[in-house]
Amino acid sequence: MSAPVVPDLHSVRNEFRNELLASGLLIDAGKPGLYGRSGLFDDIVDSLDGALTGIMAPLDAERMRFAPVYPKTEFELTDYIVSFPNLTGSINGFTGTDRDHASLITARANGEDWNDWLSPAETMLVPAVCHPLYERLSGSLPVGGRVFDLAGYCFRHEPSSDPMRLQAFRMHEFVYVGEEETAREFRDTWIVRLLVLLQELGLDARTVPANDPFFGRAGRMLARNQLADDLKLELVVPIYGDLDDGTAVGSGNCHGDHFGQSFGILAGDGSVAHGACVAYGMERVTLALLRTHGFEPASWPSDVRKRLGWAA
Repeated sequence: MSAPVVPDLHSVRNEFRNELLASGLLIDAGKPGLYGRSGLFDDIVDSLDGALTGIMAPLDAERMRFAPVYPKTEFELTDYIVSFPNLTGSINGFTGTDRDHASLITARANGEDWNDWLSPAETMLVPAVCHPLYERLSGSLPVGGRVFDLAGYCFRHEPSSDPMRLQAFRMHEFVYVGEEETAREFRDTWIVRLLVLLQELGLDARTVPANDPFFGRAGRMLARNQLADDLKLELVVPIYGDLDDGTAVGSGNCHGDHFGQSFGILAGDGSVAHGACVAYGMERVTLALLRTHGFEPASWPSDVRKRLGWAA
């Protein structure tokens, strides 16, 4: 008698993806990590976001929304290209003459590459929804700092067949900018609130120390420092059971004075401003709910439906 086939992580991820596509919740958009979303999928996102906004209401955060594109000059000040060149997305556009246009059309008709007729548009795709905020804060902040409610689409160039890892995704982020001690307290307090919400939604969520996927040799040192200084906490859910260590669906980060230094932001006490944030991935938590409770929200546990504001 042959031994039973033990599924590997790659096959389980592909199975989850195929099930999502077959159900119509996700729509194949032609490239790994790019999907359309059904109305039902976005109904879950909207209800989830309402629950999150509810627990964050005591912050009385300033609500802002930015486009998923911002100036290259601001992108450069974040130093993102130093740490994550492999995830970066730059926008190109056509600025040529009629003759250039004719050459482009000829190349295209011949099945040739026409990228050479495009030039940098000096704009970048936003990798984190907080990035367009900091230029708006240059100068002095009031004592006690400011708190912001930010949400929108982000882009990171990491194509994958894993539906939990998207190239274009939505993030909801609450950001504090101000005094150093308050920044750390903000992260530590509100990451717990987010964890409790995920658990109330029936997810087997936990908080773990983590580091960002910094690129290169210098990046490995940054990752070690980030762990040693307890700068990043992730909220992980075991999407694929025991086959991996869980997938991050949210995080809490202490930015130190990085953005304060880069963008010339001063705290109310005159020191360089520190920042912190608590964020969650809208698609990732929604997918975690679907993986945990099934593809029919009408049959989800009554306490989960109630927490989402639906009829039990």
